[in-house]
Amino acid sequence: MTTAQTPAPAVVGIGADGWEGLADAARGTLLDADVLIGGARQLDLLPPECTGERVAWPSPLRPAVPGLLAAHAGRRIAVLASGDPMFYGIGRALTEELGPGAVRVLPHPSSVSHACARLGWPLEDVEVVTLVGRPAARLAAALHDGRRLLVLSADSTTPDEVAALLRDRGFGPSRMRVLEQLGGARERTTTPATAEDWPPHPPGDPLNIVAVECRRAPDALRLGAVPGLPDAAYEHDGQLTKRHIRAATLGALAPAPGELLWDVGGGSGSIAVEWMRAHPACRAITVERDPARAERITRNAERLGVPGLQVVTGAAPEALAGLPRPDAVFVGGGLTTPGLLAACWDALPDAGRMVANTVTLESEALLADAHRRHGGELVRLAVAHAVPVGGFTGWRQAMPVTQWAVEKTVEPSAGADI
Repeated sequence: MTTAQTPAPAVVGIGADGWEGLADAARGTLLDADVLIGGARQLDLLPPECTGERVAWPSPLRPAVPGLLAAHAGRRIAVLASGDPMFYGIGRALTEELGPGAVRVLPHPSSVSHACARLGWPLEDVEVVTLVGRPAARLAAALHDGRRLLVLSADSTTPDEVAALLRDRGFGPSRMRVLEQLGGARERTTTPATAEDWPPHPPGDPLNIVAVECRRAPDALRLGAVPGLPDAAYEHDGQLTKRHIRAATLGALAPAPGELLWDVGGGSGSIAVEWMRAHPACRAITVERDPARAERITRNAERLGVPGLQVVTGAAPEALAGLPRPDAVFVGGGLTTPGLLAACWDALPDAGRMVANTVTLESEALLADAHRRHGGELVRLAVAHAVPVGGFTGWRQAMPVTQWAVEKTVEPSAGADI
């Protein structure tokens, strides 16, 4: 706990312009600090007048935070951050560790603000994707024709990774620029080029941001921003919740930012993938007993921009043991497995949602009984496609899907058995 004699740890944002770009309050904080913690590049920006002990962050950084703070307890600590400490910066880790009232944050313009100023892009119209410590595949979820993206680079190789991903995902016509050392004396912006014409060149400055103006190739599959992606977007062996049923299922599951989904009986992973595509903060775990399908789910998740999807290979309900508690559960297969539906129901918190789909009479009977016990909605979804019939056109009916959707309400005197 901070005392009157020891001020709260300070987090000072610093840009590529270094000491010269800092406001008086930030300079005073750094001059008064007993301990200066930051990356080696950031510490090198400070003048000799900053006499505090200089401590470089170890790698990995996040686990080291509690130990470093404890090691220097009782001393005036100043932590250096690139740009705005609360925008993908160390400010988040410190406030989560100590509490927002126990950290003093002195922000600096972020690289994103500098980039928008140079490009003439309104900041509120730009989507930011960070690839610092994250796989490049996550960029795929943000690719929509006409969108402007700013990609926070991990190092000097990131621009080439971005160009390769754009080409692979059907966005080769997208225009790219790399902005280096923004705000500093060595600031530089590359000549615009499309991803398909991105020139091979020696790596540039590791401190860079990639600006992308998204353009979809005419023959590329169109992937929208709402559930119900084309079935052709998925690699599958027939075990796939089809497009129209998938859209209705995600509507019933109602994903919200930060929520966790269990997708039980993942098949091709389409429900979990589109749950995560609904918002960058959405999380999902899919449970699939077949190893080949589990590997296929991983490939689909990476291809469609949600490489963070956790795939558990195993049979439910046993494979559900030890998983973090979900906000919602989708059961797409295995409903007749003894104890499966009850295990999923028991795992849900109050106000958690469950959606289960089936095409068999045996599983339909289970859902009808669950609906009788716990309420919710029991619906039958039917889809027909127009197909040639001789020289004419007729309807071909797909197998109807019975869907049970319910929000759990915990009754104090009621049991949880299904």
